[in-house]
Amino acid sequence: MAVADVAKQGAIPGEEKADSGVSFSSLLVVALVLMTVALLYVWSHVNMTKLEYQVAEELGIRERLLEEQKKLKVEIATLKAPQRIEVIARGKLRMSYPEREQVIVLK
Repeated sequence: MAVADVAKQGAIPGEEKADSGVSFSSLLVVALVLMTVALLYVWSHVNMTKLEYQVAEELGIRERLLEEQKKLKVEIATLKAPQRIEVIARGKLRMSYPEREQVIVLK
């Protein structure tokens, strides 16, 4: 008898199928785990890229707002200028400086 015949005689019927089934199921579990890890890796990179775009957009908005704030501060300074206020008071409101006798000093 050959060695293969001896192995077949001592083998329990259906044992070969069980060994290949365990091997296939463990291979399937490993494949699923690797696929899950790969999907999580890709998802995290996609999410990170999305967040980077959002940060860049927010920084752009911040820069525009800072520029607008500078312009508004210049406009406020221009509107508060004493020369401008005097021109408006004399021209539109027809105001003038008070005479000496119109001034009352309070102590």
